[in-house]
Amino acid sequence: MSAAEQLRLDVGAERLSVSRDIDLVDSMIAACGGDARRAVRELMLDADFLRDQLATAAVLMSRGYSRGWRPKYERLT
Repeated sequence: MSAAEQLRLDVGAERLSVSRDIDLVDSMIAACGGDARRAVRELMLDADFLRDQLATAAVLMSRGYSRGWRPKYERLT
């Protein structure tokens, strides 16, 4: 199991059982062996995967089910 896969498992557990003292940024970088560029690359790959999942869900759900709501694929600030 890669460090990024392990982090995916650990982050969920941390969110449920550990206090808010955990810095998820530091956790991600640590899971990638201290390589910040690799951490960013992994997060970008995860974001692309989630966009693909969102696009699939948008195609499969009917407008009646979602009452006209359609997902946005980019975060607006």
